[in-house]
Amino acid sequence: MNKLSAGSAIKIAVGAVAILAVTSSFYTVDEGHMGVVKRFGEAKHQETPGLHFKIPFIETVETIEVRTRKNSEKMASSTKEQMPVTVEVSVNWTVNKEAALDLYKKYGGLTQFEQRILDPRFRSATKDTIPQFEAEQLIQDRASAIQGIERRLSEEMAAFPVIVDNIQIENIVLPQKYINSIEIKQTEKNLAAAEEHKLERQRLEALRAVNTADAKAKGIIKVAEAEAQAIELKGRAEAKAIKAKAEALKNNPLIVKLTEAQAWDGKLPATMLGNGAMPIMDMRSLENKK
Repeated sequence: MNKLSAGSAIKIAVGAVAILAVTSSFYTVDEGHMGVVKRFGEAKHQETPGLHFKIPFIETVETIEVRTRKNSEKMASSTKEQMPVTVEVSVNWTVNKEAALDLYKKYGGLTQFEQRILDPRFRSATKDTIPQFEAEQLIQDRASAIQGIERRLSEEMAAFPVIVDNIQIENIVLPQKYINSIEIKQTEKNLAAAEEHKLERQRLEALRAVNTADAKAKGIIKVAEAEAQAIELKGRAEAKAIKAKAEALKNNPLIVKLTEAQAWDGKLPATMLGNGAMPIMDMRSLENKK
């Protein structure tokens, strides 16, 4: 009975080992990762996402993320005018897929790479760049500071199998006294801009009034010129008419007689003077006496 039990136990153990060997002979690599296959602890090759097979009990697999990662740093620095400042910066970085095996061999994984390589250089690039800018410029022109950090970090990381990009200055903390002075300065700028706008508006209104008056004066002059021209034209026309009438009378005496006849009211003159000194009697008074 004991012999049977021992044999059964051996069979069960062998079966368990076989099952374990089969189940441990395949593995999967998730998307966004690369699999580093190790044999007795030595990294041999890398595998892409999907289902793969390995030698049971001999080979193991470590995964390296090759998706974009984000590192943030909060550090103290100073501006160009030696003003203390605290900046919070971030950087995106990505491991080259083809270099996952090399990165694992040299640095042992992403965490070690960040701590030993990326973070120190990122801090150094930031602290070297920030002091090149004055506080006001740093606030108003972050893009230039970001470009400076990115340029310096790219040079530092050129020899490593990663890509760094999209550096951002998330926050800038300056002394409260400086913040207050900036607010006062900005208020003064706003007031000056408002006053300048008011003066410009007054200038435009004055210019508009001058233009209006000038236009009105020009209109009056135009009307006067038109009236004078009309009077002049009317006078010329009347003069021409008189001249034409005089010429007609001069050349045609009968027209004078006709004009007198048309103008006569049918009454004889009450008195008439001759060529001599003897007066002519009024015949109408004699007729009335009869």
